[in-house]
Amino acid sequence: MPYDWTTSDPAATAIELRLWPHQSLPPKGFAAFILATFTMATIPLFVLLGTSLLWALLPFLLIALSGMYYALRRNDRDRQILEVLTLTSQDLHLVRKNPRGPEQEWHCNTYWARVALHEGGGPVPYYVTLSGSGREVEIGAFLSEDERKTLYSDLSSRLRHLSQTHGR
Repeated sequence: MPYDWTTSDPAATAIELRLWPHQSLPPKGFAAFILATFTMATIPLFVLLGTSLLWALLPFLLIALSGMYYALRRNDRDRQILEVLTLTSQDLHLVRKNPRGPEQEWHCNTYWARVALHEGGGPVPYYVTLSGSGREVEIGAFLSEDERKTLYSDLSSRLRHLSQTHGR
């Protein structure tokens, strides 16, 4: 699962949830993919060694490889999203660190916080939101459908447990 619960102190009065998108292509995999693409694209060119046609086709191969490199790097930068939700007995604090643009923050009193799972009508199926302080914010929209269902269940039970232990 691309999210993790941690506690920040031994008394467990503060709980932190970190969410991030899947990172399916590690740096070694990226290098291997670019090398394999280059190798497979140059194999048909071996029969053209010593001809002027090789020099005519080589720039197009390099342009295609550069485009693949750029697209993969851009995708990697776009997936650098991190959402951190801190739960305490008094406050919920959500911070979303976007790959480009400013951080987004949301605060709410734990007593008024609500977790909702919207089966439809949102940007993705089984859309998870937090509401309170007059706002409703999304959380974990980049997760898969099953992961959002699990996140909803986990988050609901943590909030319920937090409110029961601190006398709601």
